[in-house]
Amino acid sequence: DCRIALLGVPDDLGVSLNKVRPGAAEGPIAFRAALARFGVAYDAQRRMPIDVPIFDAGDVTPAPGYNTDSLKQTHGRVTEAARTLHDAGLIVVCIGGGHDLTFPTVRALSQSFDTKLGGINVDPHLDVRETPGSGMPYRSLIEDGFLDPRRFVELGTGRFVNSPEHCEYARGQGVTIVPGDDIATGAYSPQRAFGHAFSPSHDGKPSLGFVSIDLDCLDASVAPGVSAPCPMGLSLPVVAQIAAQAGRCREVRHFDLMELSPPHDDDGRTARVAAMLFLHFVSGFSERG
Repeated sequence: DCRIALLGVPDDLGVSLNKVRPGAAEGPIAFRAALARFGVAYDAQRRMPIDVPIFDAGDVTPAPGYNTDSLKQTHGRVTEAARTLHDAGLIVVCIGGGHDLTFPTVRALSQSFDTKLGGINVDPHLDVRETPGSGMPYRSLIEDGFLDPRRFVELGTGRFVNSPEHCEYARGQGVTIVPGDDIATGAYSPQRAFGHAFSPSHDGKPSLGFVSIDLDCLDASVAPGVSAPCPMGLSLPVVAQIAAQAGRCREVRHFDLMELSPPHDDDGRTARVAAMLFLHFVSGFSERG
């Protein structure tokens, strides 16, 4: 009777290839530990129990080695695992791990439903690099035909962390880029992103998609335990609202929390934040009926 599958992707080879500090391979185990001692399965605001049946599918074992071939093999393993869960009719929630692992999990969703997807990436980084590594998932998803860039929103992008070439590429593909400053000032409501990303697809197929939250979207004072800490990031209440909306949105079939890096965490604070965002998603999901 489970409706959500929790899948750990404990690999940070992509992070190392992009020369960012490693440690995210330990993210899934830290997340589960924080979730286990978080509190109770009851939403006091909604005055309802969180009674969504969840299947913990365990972790995908990364391929051996420390090169781009190893990364590609790991991506293959992750796609196979996520595809099995999607084919079984489950909503997949992934905990990472480098953000490159969003590529194989979203690829699995696209393959399972045989459709291009819409999506939202909550992240200061565009992640459209040409080179293999943690910064490549969305260019790969677009160019391999799994993601419709016209229904893709880069939400909360940073002011000084994306190259002009990457900004030009994303805009040229039709991607909607929303700076973090626009969210902070109220010029753009994150709820608008859902209407844009999950509008009816151009081929008439179901409007399905994903929401990916890179934990470095949060201000570093709130989430120090990430691969690339972000000064002046988004506030936790804003990101929690996005996670809850992702849970409520029927078109969202994949959700992930990426780049949790326990070796750089301060007293497990970021792992606890990740657990809270997961609970917001699950509580929102319970409203789907």
